[in-house]
Amino acid sequence: MLRIAKWVNRQIKQLGSTFPQKLASGRLEAKSQGFRNLFPKKVKIDRVATGFQFTEGPIWIAEEKHLLFSDIPANKILQLTPNGEVKIFRKPSNHSNGLTRDKQVRLIACEHGTRRVTRTEKDGTITILADQFQGKKLNSPNDIVVKSNGAIYFTDPPYGIQPEEQEQPIQGVYLIPPDHQELILLADDFYKPNGLAFSPDEKQLYIDDSQCRHIRVFDVKIDGTLANSRVFHDMNIKEPGSPDGMKIDVQGNIYCTGAGGVWVFDCQGNHLGTIVTPERPANCAWGDEDGQSLYITAQTSVYRIRVNIPGIQVT
Repeated sequence: MLRIAKWVNRQIKQLGSTFPQKLASGRLEAKSQGFRNLFPKKVKIDRVATGFQFTEGPIWIAEEKHLLFSDIPANKILQLTPNGEVKIFRKPSNHSNGLTRDKQVRLIACEHGTRRVTRTEKDGTITILADQFQGKKLNSPNDIVVKSNGAIYFTDPPYGIQPEEQEQPIQGVYLIPPDHQELILLADDFYKPNGLAFSPDEKQLYIDDSQCRHIRVFDVKIDGTLANSRVFHDMNIKEPGSPDGMKIDVQGNIYCTGAGGVWVFDCQGNHLGTIVTPERPANCAWGDEDGQSLYITAQTSVYRIRVNIPGIQVT
């Protein structure tokens, strides 16, 4: 689709990602001793797959020991097998972006091409979970998480559409309740809502805004709605790149892709350091059997780095 191609071009321009033929090796930039403690002493950043157009939405499938991820402009969901082989999992993918799974381990996808959130049933059929709000089409669902009670939270910036196609007057953050009855608007004051992740106890939800280049944190109320918005960390620096995908480890440390690599914060919002990646990263996911590998989707490639503290994995 033309709008998807234009979106990718905008993303590449925004991220400032003109890379030389020979990619520089990644490294760790520590701002604290606590950052060094998060990684093995002789850790390295491995490129485990490459040759893609724009990678996003990684998710580890534990029972099959492989990684799924989106290549948005290629209109594919790809599978990285344990032996390093890349296979097509789904084509067309409706230009899927963020991927996750629900508590019945069914794949949930944000689709730019169809402007909807879908669920893949056990028999392979597709169920539409959300494609409009108050009778108007969603913008282009981007990233998504599932709470332990089955509630689904997703962001809806306009990256996958042209300005004249936008029907929603806002760039919202939404909740699909566990009963899947009525879509609930949780926040309407974001400019470009993007990555989101729950704290380990699910009492807080972190959401970043790619245009404002900061992460906000909300308290999660008993009914699943959000309250007490505040800026968790301002990631607005001179270097190109904006906050995007986010994941959290079991101790509450936040890993957020952004300018220069994957920024790591403690739960108080202190910037501990950055995983500097050879290409500008878009998203990340915990994987491997022990949950101690961080897989990073970055432009044309997928990278992996080992960590000492396991991440909160998708079921």
